[in-house]
Amino acid sequence: MQQLTTTRQERGEAIAKKVGQIRRLDETHYIVKSQSRNDQLYEVSQTDIGWNCSCPDHQTRGVECKHIIAVKLSFAMRKQVKASVILDPVVVTNCPACGSEQIQKAGVRHNRSGDIQRYLCEACGKLFSINIGFERMKHNPKAITAAMQLYFSGESLRNTQRSLKLLGAEVSHQTISNWIAKYTELMKGYVDKLNPQVGDVWRADEVYIKVKGNMKYLFALMDDETRYWIAQEVADSKHKHDAQGLFHEGKQLMDKVPSILITDGLPAYHDAFKREFYSRMLPQPRHINAIKITGHQNEANNNKMERINGEIRDREKTMRGLKKKNTPILKGMQVYHNYIKPHEGLDGKTPAEACGIQVNGENKWMTLIQNAASAQIK
Repeated sequence: MQQLTTTRQERGEAIAKKVGQIRRLDETHYIVKSQSRNDQLYEVSQTDIGWNCSCPDHQTRGVECKHIIAVKLSFAMRKQVKASVILDPVVVTNCPACGSEQIQKAGVRHNRSGDIQRYLCEACGKLFSINIGFERMKHNPKAITAAMQLYFSGESLRNTQRSLKLLGAEVSHQTISNWIAKYTELMKGYVDKLNPQVGDVWRADEVYIKVKGNMKYLFALMDDETRYWIAQEVADSKHKHDAQGLFHEGKQLMDKVPSILITDGLPAYHDAFKREFYSRMLPQPRHINAIKITGHQNEANNNKMERINGEIRDREKTMRGLKKKNTPILKGMQVYHNYIKPHEGLDGKTPAEACGIQVNGENKWMTLIQNAASAQIK
């Protein structure tokens, strides 16, 4: 019996390490491919009384079969992989003139909206200040990142302007708009090169928005497990739109295809899924296109996607519509959703943290901007 248990453990480990053997349906349900028959799939689920598998070994003997072992190992390995990227605030360690590490703080440089730390190099005597990501800006980083936080939390440009004035920063609403455009492009270009460890079940949905008073549709793609907003695109129409571009961008950014795609019954999703995600290799990717807005918490439920749609609607109401189709605001909302805003459904984590990307520092906006600017320099 001990030898049999060891064999199950070894076979479970082999299944867990082999790509494409396990398909995650949701938090507690999995499909595991049979090792002896290519056309046989077993259902593994976690219940209140433990794990259950539809294979004969578990059903007849009641033991922890190799499929259950594989799923548990796969879950553990996924958690380990997700501790992969750590973004720390950029700290000054070297003199920009001579490269010496013999530097010390030497007071602050005053400007209209705050103070910036100055440093003295004891080796060459140079007095300098480093403001990575905020060079040649008239206002200090705290004012700029405070504006980003206020705006993407739901405030209008005018209200953001009034709040900054209370903090001692005199700035026009157009300047705030310029900040949003500049730093959204900088951060989005940087985070798109990171490697978030998203799950195997993705969701797509569309929500109507107004652009210059005209009806448009924002198509969005999200990871089911981590709520990571993967990709987006704005379309002129709903029923005539081809969603293949959205799916292709998601596949390129995540470097994978989902095992399950959950959408509504829009034909655009079905056709794009077949062209971009479908494969004849087992287990085959599956498209579920009969979802409901409410219901049980399972694969036929689209409540998670509706939360993103709600964020978009709330933001649009404050702005009273978007000014242009390729506005940086939507990209900024995506960065805010993924890297800044904690989610109750993720136990207070951001989707990026759930994907293994940790953004450290009290001011996450500043950490992202500093790292994005540093990456451009390198």
